[in-house]
Amino acid sequence: MFAVIYRWRLHEGKEEQFAAGWHRVTRAMREQCGSYGSRLHRADDGTWVAYARWPDAATREGCPDVDPEGEAMMREAVAESLPAIRCRVWDDLLAEPRGD
Repeated sequence: MFAVIYRWRLHEGKEEQFAAGWHRVTRAMREQCGSYGSRLHRADDGTWVAYARWPDAATREGCPDVDPEGEAMMREAVAESLPAIRCRVWDDLLAEPRGD
């Protein structure tokens, strides 16, 4: 399994726009490219962090621009993109809580 950690600093007041664009792009990548999905976080230092999982790096690299409007929403909101961190999943003990 393959994962990528993305990090951004956003323009003040653009947080909701960014989150909406991220949601659109992530959903499209899952539906059209075989992504396992992603989680979006706001870190204590104010940066935004997303963790995305894929079957492998080739699947991620082969995913085209799946939602240009969503990507534009994100791009407009970003003040600074920090370098992505590419990871190979070594072990996985993350368990999702079961909801009723």
